[in-house]
Amino acid sequence: MNADFFLHRGTDGVKPYNILILFFSLAYMAITLDITGVLRAAAFWVSNKGGTDGYKLFLYFYMLLTALSVFLGNDPVILSGTVFLVYYTTVTELKPTSWLMSEFAAANTASMVLFVGNPTNVVICEGFSVNNAAFTAYTILPFLGCSLACFVALAFQFRGPKYIPRRLIEHADLDVRSALLDPIGAWVGSLLLGTCLVVIIVVSFFHVDVWKISLPFAGAKFIYDIVWDHYRRVRRISILLESPKWKRSEETVVSPTPDSFTKSMEEEGPAITTKSLSTNNSFRDRQNTSSALTFQDASQRHESVSTATSNTRSNTRSNTVNTTFTAETLSEEPQSIGQPDTVDLSMKDRLLSWYIARYDNVADKYPTLFTALPRLPFALVPFAFSQFILIEALTHQGWIEIFATWLVRASKREMFPVIWLVGVLGVILCNISGTNIGATILLTKVVRAADLPDNSNRAAAIALAVASNIGAVSFTYSASLAGLLWQQILQQKKIFIKQRTFAYWNTLPLLIMTAVGLGIVCAEMAVLY
Repeated sequence: MNADFFLHRGTDGVKPYNILILFFSLAYMAITLDITGVLRAAAFWVSNKGGTDGYKLFLYFYMLLTALSVFLGNDPVILSGTVFLVYYTTVTELKPTSWLMSEFAAANTASMVLFVGNPTNVVICEGFSVNNAAFTAYTILPFLGCSLACFVALAFQFRGPKYIPRRLIEHADLDVRSALLDPIGAWVGSLLLGTCLVVIIVVSFFHVDVWKISLPFAGAKFIYDIVWDHYRRVRRISILLESPKWKRSEETVVSPTPDSFTKSMEEEGPAITTKSLSTNNSFRDRQNTSSALTFQDASQRHESVSTATSNTRSNTRSNTVNTTFTAETLSEEPQSIGQPDTVDLSMKDRLLSWYIARYDNVADKYPTLFTALPRLPFALVPFAFSQFILIEALTHQGWIEIFATWLVRASKREMFPVIWLVGVLGVILCNISGTNIGATILLTKVVRAADLPDNSNRAAAIALAVASNIGAVSFTYSASLAGLLWQQILQQKKIFIKQRTFAYWNTLPLLIMTAVGLGIVCAEMAVLY
């Protein structure tokens, strides 16, 4: 296997670097847009519109999450939407299961509309040479059918007052303005992201690699974030991170439980991959009061940062004397520790203090960047490349040809059997092939190797697009990276949904969406061919 050929030119039209650069560029723009508070403000606005009608609020939230996921993708919506729903169901004393399951289903179903909504869509467009605009034209009707069918299934199985009460506890309206932390940043981020999507769709007709479009837009947003943060610091413009508030009247605005709310709303992801907005809080505090960084503070902050370090580094530290000291401990005379060890520890302490002070200083100057970077899906890089390499290895061992032969025998190269075989297999393989990304790469290679007629080949591509997105709403968390991320966020919030419960609530929506989505694909292909 020629690694250079695989990395730079791809195989069967699929270029790994093209997919990853595109996805990271759009993810950065979507995450920095979310940091401005625009998603949270939209959720508060919908909450106010829904009032105390449980069914109306359930529908409004489903529609909001669907609309946001169409344009932003599922990951940013799951990050912010999950945190908000956990908080909202707590203060309104609602059982969170129905609201969280509907959020997960809505976000993953809506990601099939735009080719940038999910990495699997990009794989399909690259592998089957589907035009980006044509992809949306093919998937818009299956999306509408699946989304409607999913909502009906969710409303049916959560119809009891235990899950969706007819009347909710009456409370004051949430202040939408307090949730929008950076209005200017929200406008700029929305403009850049929207323009980027439009340009990508337009240039797709000219066969230009999409990463060449998305990367400059992400670079422009990166430069804007640095300049804007620097400008606010120089001008001493406060970076608002207040808890969104309840409005009792036009004159009175109060915050319900600031401590728990701030903690809930600012922890927007897993402890390892998502950085809290504490650096921004530190920046705001330093504007008001100047306080020296003690080594105790540095040690406490370092503990949260060091969770992502390697085992080797952890073992090295564990073999030495515990280096977490308070200021009083450091001031004491060493008694039982030898002189060489004392010098060594002192050097470690100074280096640690210097490192954390420098990190804190830079993070305070550029809080948007240092909040967004840890939320980028860096785990996708080794995961996606490993999937590409494993499936390429199957090709060289002859297994892809064998699978392609089975597909030809089962479908007889006819269009409608291909749709149902690829669609159903795609949903099943999402659970056992290393998430929907692995399933999509595998089936793309198999269909290409089968050398199907043009109509069957295009039908297989659209069926796989439907299956790879609704397949995330499946029986296992590992059916998608979004599912694993969602599970980690809930565990951090002390909400534990068992694997069996997750599969139970997803079974009915998944079965109905599979039947409806693939049925619509059959109807589309019958009209077109």
